[in-house]
Amino acid sequence: MANLLRRPFGAHGKVHEITPHSAGWRYVGFSLYRLRPGETVGEATGAMEAILVMVEGKAAVTAAGNDWGELGDRMDVFEKTPPHCLYIPNGENWTAVAITDCTIGVCLAPGQSGHAARRIGPEGITLTRRGQGSNTRFINNIAMEAEDYCDSLLVTEVFTPAGHWSSYPSHRHDEDDYPRITYLEETYYHRLNPAQGFGIQRVYTDDGSLDETMAVHNHDVVLVPRGHHPCAAAHGYEMYYLNVMAGPLRQWRFEPDPAHRWLLEGEAKT
Repeated sequence: MANLLRRPFGAHGKVHEITPHSAGWRYVGFSLYRLRPGETVGEATGAMEAILVMVEGKAAVTAAGNDWGELGDRMDVFEKTPPHCLYIPNGENWTAVAITDCTIGVCLAPGQSGHAARRIGPEGITLTRRGQGSNTRFINNIAMEAEDYCDSLLVTEVFTPAGHWSSYPSHRHDEDDYPRITYLEETYYHRLNPAQGFGIQRVYTDDGSLDETMAVHNHDVVLVPRGHHPCAAAHGYEMYYLNVMAGPLRQWRFEPDPAHRWLLEGEAKT
């Protein structure tokens, strides 16, 4: 087993801490906080830039020497409203004080001091339909390559209806050969609605040297170091995931699985 499935440490506090070292790769980090009202957390970004994503709930945030006030108005992630987020460069500090029960995703990648701290969303983020039939899903782009907010990070949210597929047709981004394909490591932070549900994610390479299929539950994280990585929501259970991607170039270029390339006619991908 490649240890691609990371279960949360618990149900309160810092429940995920994935670093490039712990993941066995070079670029992507991801942490998750689940807080109660009045609790305070904070970190130094060090060599990494960060995007704080208010997955749900509200918090008062200070960062990079500024008071950013109250962030968040989505009390349940499955409201699907645009998230409140904050970009913080490398070499800075941030602190969040929970106003309500809240879940904060901390998306991390190497920073080069190329961008200033800034709010991201909810303005400018529009829930967008992608795909067709049972491959339909809905996207909140937070900081993809069209948004020049970051040095390295690419971040997006995806909502997959019950019984549907996502990150499909299968595709990979594991070679540094721009513009044909880019090398991007990736994490998936999963949520299910209702919470007792499950989904499936497969991570596999064309040559079969990596081929893992995992049942994912509420608050699980899946690592994608290489290969294709489709996922599906079980019947009766809606799936959300927060994607973090980064690599040597902040561009998203990919290659489909040759066996499933025929599905791409008239189909968009994520």
